[in-house]
Amino acid sequence: MKTTLHRLAGGIEIVRSLPEHAEQLGELQRIVFPTLAEEELFRAEHYLHHIEMYPEGQFVALDNDRVVGMTTTIRLNFDFEHDGHTFSEIIQGGWLTSHNPNGKWLYGADVGTHPEYRRRGIARALYAARHQTVCAQGLEGQVTVGMMSGYGAVSDSMSPDEYYEQLRSGRLVDPTVSSQLRIGFEIRGLMKNYLNDPVCGNCGILIVLPAGSAVPFDQETQKDS
Repeated sequence: MKTTLHRLAGGIEIVRSLPEHAEQLGELQRIVFPTLAEEELFRAEHYLHHIEMYPEGQFVALDNDRVVGMTTTIRLNFDFEHDGHTFSEIIQGGWLTSHNPNGKWLYGADVGTHPEYRRRGIARALYAARHQTVCAQGLEGQVTVGMMSGYGAVSDSMSPDEYYEQLRSGRLVDPTVSSQLRIGFEIRGLMKNYLNDPVCGNCGILIVLPAGSAVPFDQETQKDS
């Protein structure tokens, strides 16, 4: 049964992922992350496993029956004093076997919107749906690694460290991370060699959204359909 968590202008719905979404999710991954290494992309069989393993943490945005946005999460016990990890270690070949059903943090493995549907509030609504899971399960909050998607354009003129410092100080705007900061995420550190993607110099930024924070979103519904 489809449960509508949020409804956006234009009729786009945020719902929990279901097995019938798996094929479209695999296709959307390649559209949203065209430069990500093949071994770090989720495929349809991975999504089927995610839904079976942790259904409360998987969400899609639907335009009628078309999947136009998605996010994948797991639960982890996260040590912020020793936070070095890689995307590969998290996704475990795409199967997310690092998931701990008793973990205190909701770890966002990805979030993405089809290019034709960007700037409609879909990503923000997906983060809001994730935060509902945080609150419902009594978790500490959301933790993820934001992609430095603007770094590739300036990589010839600055190092990842310089890019990070300028972003952290507010002197630079990144298409992905700055949007996450506006939602309420807080920067915790630069993650070098986090994943295999030249667009972000293989780096990411560790960010946290504590459970007590409110994701600004005002088009919320709670109904089954």
